Amino acid sequence: MKHTHTHETHPALVKRLRRAHGHLNSVIEMIEQGRECLDIAQQLQAVEKAITQAKKTLVQDHIDHCLTHALDDAKRSGPSAQALDEFRQITRYL
Repeated sequence: MKHTHTHETHPALVKRLRRAHGHLNSVIEMIEQGRECLDIAQQLQAVEKAITQAKKTLVQDHIDHCLTHALDDAKRSGPSAQALDEFRQITRYL
């Protein structure tokens, strides 16, 4: 069973993603209403930027907290291939 974990940044991430969700719903409505493409593209850019920033924050938070903790544990008990592998995996999303 996997354990749940939260970091200080998670509430802010949820808030940012909920805002992006609202913007995305607005974009869908704009398309259905036949709004100008320039307006739609501008709103899509805002959604994309919000999601990209949320992803960067999540990855950085993971590196700062989870992997730092794993590396600290590795110093006490020897090298951890799992921590290095996890680092490689998470950086794919940057």
